Amino acid sequence: MAIDIKKRGIDASKLTKGGVSYQKEASKEVVKKELAEERVALEEERMYRKGVASIKDLIAPASMKVEPSFVRLGDVFVRTLFIVTYPRYVSVGWASPIINLSTQLDIAMFFYPIKADVILKELKRKVGVLEAQISMDAEAGKPRDPVAETALRDVEQLRDDLTQGLEHFFQFGFYCTFYSNDPAELERLTREVETTFGQMLIYTKRAYYQSEQGFNSTMPLGNDELMITFNMSTSPIASSFPFTSAELTSDNGILYGVNRHNNSLIIFDRFSLQNANAVIFATSGAGKSYAVKLEILRSLMLGTEIIVIDPEMEYKHLSDAVGGTYINISLASTAKINPFDLPRPVGEQISTEDIIRSAVIILKGLLRLMLGTLTTEEDSILDRALLETYAKKDIVAGADLAQVEPPILRDFQDILEGMEGTQDLVIRMKKYTEGTFSGLINSPTTVNMDNILVIFSVRDLEDELRPIAIYTIINYIWNVVRSNRRKRILVIDEAWWLMQHEDSAKFVFALVKRCRKYYLGVTTITQDVNDFLTSPYGQAIVTNSSLQLLLRQSPASIDLIAKTFLLTQSEKYLLLESGRGEGIFFAGQKHAAIQIVASYGEDQIVTTDPKQLLQIEQAKKEFDEALGTGNTGDGKPPDAPGIG
Repeated sequence: MAIDIKKRGIDASKLTKGGVSYQKEASKEVVKKELAEERVALEEERMYRKGVASIKDLIAPASMKVEPSFVRLGDVFVRTLFIVTYPRYVSVGWASPIINLSTQLDIAMFFYPIKADVILKELKRKVGVLEAQISMDAEAGKPRDPVAETALRDVEQLRDDLTQGLEHFFQFGFYCTFYSNDPAELERLTREVETTFGQMLIYTKRAYYQSEQGFNSTMPLGNDELMITFNMSTSPIASSFPFTSAELTSDNGILYGVNRHNNSLIIFDRFSLQNANAVIFATSGAGKSYAVKLEILRSLMLGTEIIVIDPEMEYKHLSDAVGGTYINISLASTAKINPFDLPRPVGEQISTEDIIRSAVIILKGLLRLMLGTLTTEEDSILDRALLETYAKKDIVAGADLAQVEPPILRDFQDILEGMEGTQDLVIRMKKYTEGTFSGLINSPTTVNMDNILVIFSVRDLEDELRPIAIYTIINYIWNVVRSNRRKRILVIDEAWWLMQHEDSAKFVFALVKRCRKYYLGVTTITQDVNDFLTSPYGQAIVTNSSLQLLLRQSPASIDLIAKTFLLTQSEKYLLLESGRGEGIFFAGQKHAAIQIVASYGEDQIVTTDPKQLLQIEQAKKEFDEALGTGNTGDGKPPDAPGIG
């Protein structure tokens, strides 16, 4: 250590001939003093760090107990399995059933390359042994041994591939570690994994008396403490890669989005599934209406007819862009739907009596929404009154439905007024025939659905009337669908409105169950997941929908969503952290993470962002003013801004 004498207060000019020894003594004293100060500082730092929590303190378990077949980390039980033998052939992605288990697990794979000359020498010896055995069996007159012949062909093929550099040789270790809070559940999970591997002729063992080494081997440290390997060449090792993703690409159908796992396209035809029904769950602003509009726009190009129930006038811009029919249902609107309309089934052997009976049942559900709770006596009276109302218009068994005029709500009230014990029912009914709500359903049908895209808007209706109006609209659509069978999709936006009432929920469920026979697919959209899924009919609708799209979810509903759709923990986090237009797409038994994508032109048509819509309107206005006409004729600005 170099000592500056001047800094220590020693005048070098006053040193005598014996000052050299004096200088050495002074240096020793200074060094001792500095070492003592350094020891004090180190001790103080050590005491300080002893009271500071480190990252190791945060992630380390409270305790660790090593048992013969598992390790206990606090309250968590950990067990490791390793693979000892494989069959002659393994399929690509054979580990996917284990990866897709709804449980927490760690997988470790270790690859130890072996030099080719070492393996070729061993293979040469193996070929000699096999050829000698086959030759000896032939000389002894024994029947040919297919096992030995197959082994010889495999060894010779491997020798050729190694010599040409097409294959490389490895020792391969595969370990998987499972976690559970219950030892019984850990045992059940272990047996399930062993059975799954056993079905593929893959033999596994538990790490008995090596449970700690097994746990350490699957930690993200890269340490193989088990060292249990199996000889493999490049090809079978490539098939061992476990992280495969579901492919949802088919030759027919429309583009739903991009697979976020592998960037492949999700192209699917919903009518190729068991049924063409779909459910979409998402929070407000997650992009559910955007996704549905894209599906509508792309389905229209394939000739599919689309019918939409629009609660917030979000589909008006889409309707104008493609020349659809937009029907606004309100108390003051000229568009009316008569709930007493009957279907005209084509090509079916259905009697008029059955059609009338079905109509009466549906109308009773509507009347419960209108009149509230009904007693058993009132229900019987309404049943008889509905039959008499149809009979008054000569709609009875054997009548030609194409030649009759259906009654309206006022006719039904007239029948009720002529019956005994109906005073209270008539009073409640007058609100819809003579009172405030008389402009809704007390009129013959005036709407027309002769278009490839028909949208019914209920935005201008009060909340009290929305379930009644939507119920009536769906019933009318159902009658049209049964009268003329075509490839159609019915979109019910904000379907939770109907789940609030048992009769309307029951009606939608019946529609979802029966629509497949009439070439119809029903899409139900909701942001109120709890109200929808807590209804028994909501659960049944999900079960009867082969297509499901989950976008971003709220923390309040994620547990119910995970329970309903059997989501893993990582899939739950994916839905909580997804951006707009991101989620999980289910099609039959397959599902994949999806990103909804649109072209610039599609985005301009289907966007629901108010800021972007305002920009489009402003660009259109400026374009019209530049032309000096105030109207372009096609309603489309040439360079409207958008998010792309």
